Amino acid sequence: MNKYELVYIITPDIEEEARKAVHTRVQDLIAQNGGEVTKVDDWGKRRLAYVIDYKTEGWYVLVNFNAEGEVPREIERNLGNMDAVLRYQVIRVLEKRSNVKPRPVRTAPAAEAAPAAEAAPEAEAPAEVPAE
Repeated sequence: MNKYELVYIITPDIEEEARKAVHTRVQDLIAQNGGEVTKVDDWGKRRLAYVIDYKTEGWYVLVNFNAEGEVPREIERNLGNMDAVLRYQVIRVLEKRSNVKPRPVRTAPAAEAAPAAEAAPEAEAPAEVPAE
């Protein structure tokens, strides 16, 4: 099962009951297709970056879920048919894997550090130039 994030924007002029119905419909759609909703985060009403269908605001919702590979296509198909949804995007969340080994920590022995400090020549003061 893959991890996915779904962000969708609902029209701002919709009533609260209808908005909650869209939330439950999306969650039920994920569950019916064999997915598992892990987190739902309602971001609330926000200003859109650009005007969509003569609207400048929308209700943003983030849904994290686990599902098989064909489920996001079905979710996008159904969200495209909903009149209340302005925009939507489903992305697959990739887990960060690192094949790079960490660098070893270098420590200088105390015996080698002391002679190096003594061997460094001291900076000479610049000679004064006589004023004319």
